[in-house]
Amino acid sequence: MTALTLWDKAQLLGMVARAGLAWLRRDTRFPSPVPDNPKFLTPRAAASLVDDGDVVAVAGLAGNQRASILFYALREDFEATGRPGNLTVINVGGHGGRGIAPGTLEELGRPGLCTRLITSHFDTFTAMLDLAAAGKCELQCLQLSMVALTLEAQGRGEDALRTATGVGTFIDPRSGTGSPVCGTTTEQLVAADGDHLRFRLPTVDVAIFNAPAADRHGNIYVRGCATIGETREVARAARRNGGRVIANVGLLVDEGYADVFLPADEVDAVVYYPDAEQAALIPHRDPWRVFTPESDMSIEEGLARVRFLGSLARITPQRSDADAALARLAATTLLASVERGAHVNIGVGHGEEVCRVIHEAGHLDDVTFLVESGPVGGVPAPGIYFGAALCPERIVTTAEMFHLTYDRLDATCLGALQIDAEGNVNVSRRGDGPRGYVGPGGFIDLTTAAKTIVFVSAWMDRGRVVLDNGSVSIAGAGTPKFVERVDEVTFNGRQALAAGKRVFYATHVGLFRLTEAGVELVRVMPGIDVRRDILDRTPMRLVVPRGPVPVVERSIVTGVGFAPRLGGGRD
Repeated sequence: MTALTLWDKAQLLGMVARAGLAWLRRDTRFPSPVPDNPKFLTPRAAASLVDDGDVVAVAGLAGNQRASILFYALREDFEATGRPGNLTVINVGGHGGRGIAPGTLEELGRPGLCTRLITSHFDTFTAMLDLAAAGKCELQCLQLSMVALTLEAQGRGEDALRTATGVGTFIDPRSGTGSPVCGTTTEQLVAADGDHLRFRLPTVDVAIFNAPAADRHGNIYVRGCATIGETREVARAARRNGGRVIANVGLLVDEGYADVFLPADEVDAVVYYPDAEQAALIPHRDPWRVFTPESDMSIEEGLARVRFLGSLARITPQRSDADAALARLAATTLLASVERGAHVNIGVGHGEEVCRVIHEAGHLDDVTFLVESGPVGGVPAPGIYFGAALCPERIVTTAEMFHLTYDRLDATCLGALQIDAEGNVNVSRRGDGPRGYVGPGGFIDLTTAAKTIVFVSAWMDRGRVVLDNGSVSIAGAGTPKFVERVDEVTFNGRQALAAGKRVFYATHVGLFRLTEAGVELVRVMPGIDVRRDILDRTPMRLVVPRGPVPVVERSIVTGVGFAPRLGGGRD
């Protein structure tokens, strides 16, 4: 892995400091740079276009595309005047700041301001989760694709979307809760429709998005973006419904700067603000081109920079030698299940390490990584920049990405909170109440679309597994992740088998696969005793082959001579 120099780190620390100053000196009355064009407004003037009770669709995922100055302006307007209140906010997911980072969609998490949040991933929306716990905000969950694709459908004039995705999971009202989260609302946005489900969203009144640039006419450009996200989808949904479209840009450019992404006649207001960000901490005026197809930096250097910033924010966890062995086991399993040219999706957490292993093993040219929010190719960015990619080949909208995903996703590698004997996986519920709810993000979509699924998970929650001299041992017991029954079905194992999918579970103690007989142990890590460390440590019924269980190769465990092979379908 590329090491950053002291000068590199100093520059990154300077960038963080400048971002902090920008947050402190924010000016929600920043004047329009185009006074002769009434389409250009100050942030507070644009915020006044939002009315009480509006449904506001906001583009952006995680730390990418934050229209921070508009979020601040809406909050300040509400605190000063009491309006706009009672807003329904729609976002694909992860656009909060965990109650810590400023300038996120959590700025709207004030009593009476946002009274309903519809999203796919709640973990970062601490303010809204706390409001929900106090009975002051309704929470509705739809999987990520259904947020994006239903917004796209609204832009076509359709009020609902019919799909088989989600059948048999918690999002299916016949087998789970459907869209309401933790009893915060009784409205149901998902309905059974034969052997399918029908998804809907409330009619969008206002679209808000962050884009890199606009010209003086108000044409919007996405050249230099880290993600396009749902920019087109939210804008066209609002326009179709007779609503308002508000763009936040960081650059004012000449006409012809690039291909026009949204023409001026599809935008009602443009807010130019010089501190608008490409992604968290990174302004559009000085973008990281490594997040674009015009990258001027290597993937290795980009990863080093992202990981350094993640360590400052304490977002990127410290990985152990045992975690590295786990990543190599998962990467080996995934690569063996696909052929050259495969399209592969990698999730957050341990999946990020799997992505790194595939890249460092020299297989980046053999597979094309897809990221839910639109980047195609390159290496998915970890941590706070999840949703972007390093050196992508191209960037499409979220809806376009899911069309591509359903057309030809070969494999996905995702995390797991719980796994049970039916092969079911829970990633959406961590505990009771709103604070214990995570949401599925794109998990349901990806496991539905992929032909091969590799779940990668620690063997225990809060346990300690160590690697010493090529041998794995459990040094501290934790809570088993293999359980008798998952708390919520985010992935339905039986349906996956019926669909002909290959499903694997890579853990610190070995590799498992889903079979008609159940979850079967197929390879064990050296040093692990099957009876003592696996069967006696989990309440879940496991299938163990007669005779000795094959042992994971030493190269996978230690990394010495590690050379995973592509194709062949090896188990």
